Amino acid sequence: MKKILFISLGCDKNLVDSEMMLGMLVKSGYGITDDEQEADIAVVNTCCFINDAKEESINTLLEMAELKNDGGIETLVAAGCLAERYREEIQTEIPEVDAILGTMAVDEIVATLDEIARGAGKNHYKPLDTRPLTGVKRVVTTGGHYAYLKIAEGCDKHCTYCIIPRIRGNYRSVPMEELVREAEELSEAGVKELILVAQETSLYGTDLYGHKALPELLRRLCRISGLYWIRILYCYPEEIGDELIRVMKEEKKICHYLDLPIQHASDSILRKMGRRTDRKQLTDIVAKLRREIPDICLRTTLITGFPGETEEDHEELMRFVERMEFDRLGVFTYSQEEDTPAAVMPGQIPEEVKKDRQAGLMELQQEIAFDAAQGMVGKTMVAMVEGKVADENAYVARTYKDAPNVDGFLFIHTDKELLTGDFVKVKVTASYEYDLIGELEDEFTK
Repeated sequence: MKKILFISLGCDKNLVDSEMMLGMLVKSGYGITDDEQEADIAVVNTCCFINDAKEESINTLLEMAELKNDGGIETLVAAGCLAERYREEIQTEIPEVDAILGTMAVDEIVATLDEIARGAGKNHYKPLDTRPLTGVKRVVTTGGHYAYLKIAEGCDKHCTYCIIPRIRGNYRSVPMEELVREAEELSEAGVKELILVAQETSLYGTDLYGHKALPELLRRLCRISGLYWIRILYCYPEEIGDELIRVMKEEKKICHYLDLPIQHASDSILRKMGRRTDRKQLTDIVAKLRREIPDICLRTTLITGFPGETEEDHEELMRFVERMEFDRLGVFTYSQEEDTPAAVMPGQIPEEVKKDRQAGLMELQQEIAFDAAQGMVGKTMVAMVEGKVADENAYVARTYKDAPNVDGFLFIHTDKELLTGDFVKVKVTASYEYDLIGELEDEFTK
């Protein structure tokens, strides 16, 4: 049996593609290993959204190429976004790569390896308007208690800084029946938290059904008995309607958590970015969400150092963040991506200035987040256990306010044995920076 080292880079949407490929490989008789010394084949599912991701993907491919040259692996395959965007450069600069799979050709992974084994390896690409792949039994790599459900592929927004439409195509929703079937299978396999992802979840269904069908999809997912939490990521603020808010209020399984990528708050920068909202609209949306769902947790992302961003624009963004008091916030420095309108805009900002502005925003958000964490002390929260702390009578958990890999943790001190995926009631006793510390309530449920 040939063993495959599979490396998935980039976002959770890319991870779903990786899990699909893993599922097809396992079904075809391949073994999976995380030990490069055991591997016969390496597959790297790459990312190229920003420069840092691009560098990580290139460096990983070069490391695997060196491993191949040293006799450690026989075959190297590049897949995903970098492979789609820089196919010719990869072939020229990294000749150790035996085959390349574009973003829409993940279903060709088994055929590709079979071809390489016959000495006839070739690259596979499909048009970017190809229907999203469905019906594949995935190998869930997130521990089994939570999983991502990719509800759409591509994006129609065409923000001036973003390369996604060029490597993922325009927006294509996955049919609702297929999503419900996949969610049922994940639930039957033990998944308790389902996290909805897409380049933009809020527009789900507009291409298939002629209207925003995310609320309907959510109601159907809530009927799946094995699911306890349903979380929504990548929900563009301008597309949040009353029906979505109503469903979040009425359905108990839906976490009162929304990820709203706003990117900036200066109207002039928002226009240059090609965004569909202005500062007043963003303020109104945040106020409405908090009025309708008082305990909602709001996460957002910002870009600092966009071309033409003045010190006044940055100060305006700082004031906005201070007023909004987002529960969770991430800041990226602007990445000058070729083939995007922003890349050739005048007023490109020096890297040092971008990083200084990023640091200022993160320092401000740190104060907001630490105060918010301190305000949780004394409250009782339901949390999902993520695992045990080594050599301690303590466990790591997440509340509804914490998405995996991007938010904080709740540390539980207890002598009782808990299992990963358990839901427990915890009284918060202290906070430490972004994280909480708590104790089990006398009554708790597994």
